[in-house]
Amino acid sequence: MKAIQLIKHGDATDAFKMAEVDAPQIEVDEVLIKVEAFGLNYADVLARKGLYPDCPDLPAIIGYEVVGRVEDFGNEVDQFKKGDRVVAFTRFGAYAEFAKTDARAVQAISEELSVGEAVALATQYSTALFCAKSANLREREKVLIHSAAGGVGTALCQYANHLGCEIFGTAGSDEKLAYLREQGVDYPINYRQKDFEAEIRETRENSRVDVIFDAVGGKTFSKGMKVLNYGGRAVLFGASSRSKGGFFSTLSLVLGFGFLTPIKLMMKSQSIIGVNMLRIGDHKPELVQDIMREVWDLYEKGVFRPIVGGDYKVEEIITAHSFLESRKSKGKIVVRWT
Repeated sequence: MKAIQLIKHGDATDAFKMAEVDAPQIEVDEVLIKVEAFGLNYADVLARKGLYPDCPDLPAIIGYEVVGRVEDFGNEVDQFKKGDRVVAFTRFGAYAEFAKTDARAVQAISEELSVGEAVALATQYSTALFCAKSANLREREKVLIHSAAGGVGTALCQYANHLGCEIFGTAGSDEKLAYLREQGVDYPINYRQKDFEAEIRETRENSRVDVIFDAVGGKTFSKGMKVLNYGGRAVLFGASSRSKGGFFSTLSLVLGFGFLTPIKLMMKSQSIIGVNMLRIGDHKPELVQDIMREVWDLYEKGVFRPIVGGDYKVEEIITAHSFLESRKSKGKIVVRWT
């Protein structure tokens, strides 16, 4: 089969190579999928730059989600048949014509669903819903969502809006602020021009929010804790502020988080929740299954409305990666096999 291999860490221009490799061999509880398209996530950019510890040794086939049709399945799989159209969460291996995954990470989908919407529902919307459930997000709470115009951020905005929450969302351009308003964000904040902590203090009477969803980390996290309410929850599911790489970038990230003691959290009845969907897939695949089913249900009810921000052919993988890294993208970026 053909696959896009990551062969070198660094700039997208010379990091990838199209190669002929063996198709993956499935285990008794796995499904083999003939891939129509795969999605990009910011973790892919970090993996390309050598900043993602879980990335396989090079040359590697990366990627976390695919949409396609069931090609084969193991003896213990009885919920699918060959030809079923599905979307799946994968543990790498998505940048290929065929991908395998645990059957519990596969969701049957309709023929009408576009490939871009489908791959968004896998990793990004599942991550968003898992974050919201982990934080026990409730109706009418005050919420701060960082990187709110990205794929996970968009999903969080839609879910929080569904619950009637008051939403603060950060993004890096006026164009993205307009996009956030379309997603129901009450207070879009351009983090390049304004301090989100100061904006929240000026807007909110008690200067606090109940839940923070943070994909940036570092100083963004420590500043967010200053406006987290009593009984508040901070969910950390990324560290994109480290994307420059190098020792000093890593040191800045670590120091930026600041220092918290359990006593301080206890006194304010606050929680810090870390989310790594790769680890959930490894050790709690039944949770991935439950979340994907609920994501699909919320999509059918119109709560989740995936936004496709870029649609590329496999020959354009360099352009697609560069666009995602530029932080100019909104919603989901999808790459199709032609």
